[in-house]
Amino acid sequence: MKSSLVFLLVVAVGVGAAEPLPNAEAERAMRQFRLPAGFVVRLWAAEPLLRNPVCFAFDEKGRCYVAETYRHHRGVTDNRAHMYWLDDDIAARTVEDRVAMYKKHAKERFAEIYEKYEERVVQVWDSDGDGVADRTSVFADGFKTAASGIGAGLLARGPKVWYANIPDLWLLQAPKDQHRAASRTSLHYGYGVHVAFLGHDLHGLVMGYDGRIYFSVGDRGLNVRTKEGRRLENPDSGAVLRCEPDGSHLEILHIG
Repeated sequence: MKSSLVFLLVVAVGVGAAEPLPNAEAERAMRQFRLPAGFVVRLWAAEPLLRNPVCFAFDEKGRCYVAETYRHHRGVTDNRAHMYWLDDDIAARTVEDRVAMYKKHAKERFAEIYEKYEERVVQVWDSDGDGVADRTSVFADGFKTAASGIGAGLLARGPKVWYANIPDLWLLQAPKDQHRAASRTSLHYGYGVHVAFLGHDLHGLVMGYDGRIYFSVGDRGLNVRTKEGRRLENPDSGAVLRCEPDGSHLEILHIG
């Protein structure tokens, strides 16, 4: 019986000094894994090629796109640590209401708290075909508005990368075989009406058999104007949505 191979991205989530592969911390973590019979595990990528990963997606060429977070509790928080704003948060109907609430309570510290740190996407790849990643590039960065959440969804097809980071669903595009996005387009804006709990973000991007993109948002809710000019409102619960790859025909499939 042939062994099955699990390709694994193992990372240490700190942002300390860079170490070349093999990464000692990742190797220690791998020794704790319990694998089914016939499976083996080996390290594919670790720090410093990527840091603080939230999710990842591979394209058809084996390049890995990784959503890195630097805003976790440094611009993105939740209600459990801020019960004094709960009434304001529940009352919010739009993303703008949420940002106004931040300004109300943070006052002069607003920019320091909510606009200092960024989310970004890096591209990691194996340049010499030896089965281990050895190159990395910042594919897109600078996602650091007060309204921005934790980048928690990625989907890669050809030169196009869809990136879910409230309040937007982004389309990032790079020229052929380039390692940095040359353009970014917000396909929709208006996800994340509420603060709610950390992690109840926009995520789960997947291409359906019908060629449309499916994704979900937690109970942070949404209030989005579609590309066709319709208002799509579901501010107080989670939802599953779908749209065409260009962002058109956005619709809510399920709520709850």
